[in-house]
Amino acid sequence: NYFLRIEVELLVKGHPDLGEVAPEIKPSERRTAVAIADLEWREMEGDDCEFRYGALTSSFLSTVERSRLQEMLSLLGLETYQVQKLSLQDSLQISFDSMKNWAPQVPKDLPWNFLRKLQALNAEARNTTMVLDLLPDARPVEKESQMEEEIIYWDPADDIAADIYSFSELPTPDTPVNPLDLLCALLLSSDSFLQQEIVLKMSLCQFALPLVLPDSENHYHTFLLWAMRGIVRTWWSQLPRGLGSFREDSVVLSRAPTFAFVRMDVSSNSKSQLLNAILSPGHRQWDCFWHRDLNLGTNPREIADGLVEISWFFPSGREDLDIFPEPVAFLNLRGDIGSHWLQFKLLTEISSAVFILTDNISKKEYKLLYSMKESTTKYYFILSPYRGKRNTNLRFLNKLIPVLKIDHSHVLVKVSSTDSESFVKRIRAIIGNVARAPCRRLSVEDMAHAARKLGLKVDEDCEECQKAKDRMERITRKIKDSDAYRRDELRLQGDPWKKAAQVEKEFCQLQWAKDPPEKHRAELRRRLLELRMQQNGQDPSSGVQEFISGISSPSPGEKQYFLRWMEWGLARVAQPRLRQPPETLLTLRPKHGGAADLGEQLWPEPLGVEHFLREMGQFYEAESCLVEAGRLPAGQRRFAHFPGLASELLLTGLPLELIDGSTLSTPVRWVTGLLKELHVRLERRSRLVVLSALGVPGTGKSTLLNTMFGLRFATGRSCGPRGAFMQLITVAEGFSQDLGCDHILVIDSGGLIGGALTSAGDRFELEASLATLLMGLSNVTVVSLAETRDIPPAILHAFLRLEKTGHMPNYQFVYQNLHDASASGPRPRDKRQLLDPPGDLSRAAAQMEKQGDGFRALAGLAFCDPEKQHIWHIPGLWHGAPPMAAVSLAYSEAIFELKRCLLENIRNGLSNQNKNIQQLIELVRRL
Repeated sequence: NYFLRIEVELLVKGHPDLGEVAPEIKPSERRTAVAIADLEWREMEGDDCEFRYGALTSSFLSTVERSRLQEMLSLLGLETYQVQKLSLQDSLQISFDSMKNWAPQVPKDLPWNFLRKLQALNAEARNTTMVLDLLPDARPVEKESQMEEEIIYWDPADDIAADIYSFSELPTPDTPVNPLDLLCALLLSSDSFLQQEIVLKMSLCQFALPLVLPDSENHYHTFLLWAMRGIVRTWWSQLPRGLGSFREDSVVLSRAPTFAFVRMDVSSNSKSQLLNAILSPGHRQWDCFWHRDLNLGTNPREIADGLVEISWFFPSGREDLDIFPEPVAFLNLRGDIGSHWLQFKLLTEISSAVFILTDNISKKEYKLLYSMKESTTKYYFILSPYRGKRNTNLRFLNKLIPVLKIDHSHVLVKVSSTDSESFVKRIRAIIGNVARAPCRRLSVEDMAHAARKLGLKVDEDCEECQKAKDRMERITRKIKDSDAYRRDELRLQGDPWKKAAQVEKEFCQLQWAKDPPEKHRAELRRRLLELRMQQNGQDPSSGVQEFISGISSPSPGEKQYFLRWMEWGLARVAQPRLRQPPETLLTLRPKHGGAADLGEQLWPEPLGVEHFLREMGQFYEAESCLVEAGRLPAGQRRFAHFPGLASELLLTGLPLELIDGSTLSTPVRWVTGLLKELHVRLERRSRLVVLSALGVPGTGKSTLLNTMFGLRFATGRSCGPRGAFMQLITVAEGFSQDLGCDHILVIDSGGLIGGALTSAGDRFELEASLATLLMGLSNVTVVSLAETRDIPPAILHAFLRLEKTGHMPNYQFVYQNLHDASASGPRPRDKRQLLDPPGDLSRAAAQMEKQGDGFRALAGLAFCDPEKQHIWHIPGLWHGAPPMAAVSLAYSEAIFELKRCLLENIRNGLSNQNKNIQQLIELVRRL
């Protein structure tokens, strides 16, 4: 009757399509039309209504939804991204807005505000409140067509009329947008890689993730399998006999019992609030699913109905926090199952149990559920019946008991007087009982197979993605043992490269010696050429050739798909064995590291994309060395195009290695060749600012950079490569003149600075040299500290060296509180401790530089003013206990303030002299 009335109303308005279907109803006969609708409904007793008006209803809904989607995209300023999708690189550009903590003023600000806050892992990213900035005489003039739409033809006393128009009206520029509508519109306007980034950041914020994305415009819904590929979680796995250990796996591949929550017709109880209560330990409410009691939660959804969301519970090994002993997945369908039958059908095929929330069961709903009689899924009803409907519900439930194979224990009643805490415990008990018994356990990949069978589109099924996946599998299927693969397939990274790196270091040191013996110089040159000829005599292995073909693809999309597949494929086949339970929960949690011995492999470096690029770099290095020495004609070069391929990867956002993590040396020819190619590709936009982050592993520097700029540096001491990596960020053209640069090159020191003491001899000298190199290349340096006095001696040593050269980057000391999320701003005594006269470590560093008692406090170095903001206190990363913890709001806001300060310093010229790429190349050679 509800839909029939909508149809009649459109007929009254003279809707052309529906007018042709039912021309007997004249638009002018409004009251007659309503009477006819009611009369026909009563005469048919509802039995044939769906059949007779099914096509009419479908046509109407499709037209209305199509209009809604286009209006929503236009309202949010996203209509221009329907052909050329919004890319990840677009969203990461540095612009004037990057320096402002601004609030959106119009709907077109909302997508960019959401992306900016999500990049910073801000828990308030879903808030779509706008701050209107309209002058009294500057209110927008309403269009005539908009005013016409506001004319209501129904009798004011008719309650259904109000429902229809709340259903039909779209948001206006001064009406807040429902956060779920914003999410759907943004995902529909984004390419696959931005979708993946959005979903990954949402998972770190502990937001429910979109699993099925509705798109009425193109008449299909998309299952987001690719978008979830990058999510890796760590949880406590309880083994038999009371033993347990941490397990890390992709959420796409791990199987878990799944429970779906859906609404049938109308429900007084909120599914999302109930799910949040189930997932929240203790009395702390965790708003994973957006719900009606949150800010803007009551705003009507315009395009998000039909969205299916997913979230997981992961145990931590703590009895006071673990609601379930194993991972459990939860699904939430937005909207009524009668209007989204395909999604409901999918949920019944992938869930261990389905909870149906409704107030009343009518004949229509009974028919819908009766059609599920062949399903093996368990069904539970959560009722909140209206007065006088209890008997009707019982009558239909009694009919459904044999059909759905349920009993009275599968029916729960929740009214306003029901104790919420006890009710949630009861639901948890049901879920626990189902999970303990033999039940359906599916991974997200398994769910995607079910979605394909039902005709849903799976985002991963595009041709480019599948071709890239096939190429990755041709490489990874040959990897049985990582060490053996490196030895047999990545041959140039063995002893020849290590020996060549050592010879080159000795050769460079001779240049600074007084009257170096020519005989020794000649011997080093001979040994180097011998090693390079040995390398150049090799051919790239089949795996390396396949990798080169993958990154040489003329399709930018296929190239990016291939790199992502390689990252996950290599992680899957070459996972290192950890010596202790991983603390890198959610791949972000920092470890507490002491001094690391760079001469000893503290953790096995996992096989990654960087090893294939290192191999390409060594082929280029060996060939270039022989050409320089006249041992190889330039016309016979085979690998001269390799730096161009690598520079394209840097432009697409892939971190590239600056300092080799295995030999702890810089392949100078490879790096400078790469930068030359970058200069050619950037043409006139080659002004650079170099920003580096240094610190002992485990102080959170990589996480800090990733959160600040949306970068992809590896995090977690036990799982990342050890070398220093660089990644390029583009500055928007409209802001580059103001900022004074076109790009920012960010360098992460990785695991190079281990905190070795001055008494460690060669190890300390190596760390100090690496720190000097990175800081010497930089305009801005961020020193990440676990404790206020924990300044690594190697970094102090680098400060002394650079002060003598006159090149001192703008620096910021960042003290990261790794435990306490509630700790606030920098304490004055912390500043004094950091800037007080040096202790034994710094005196020893000064003596190495032969400055003795003339060494000044750090405050004297680089003209540090204790009252200025050179020292930052960053609150703890997590709000709660991993793996169910979200990133704390205080951490996100502090990181944004640090980012704003860094950009302000760059704009004001406090970051030393900015350089172009050619100057950086020369600096790399000199340092």
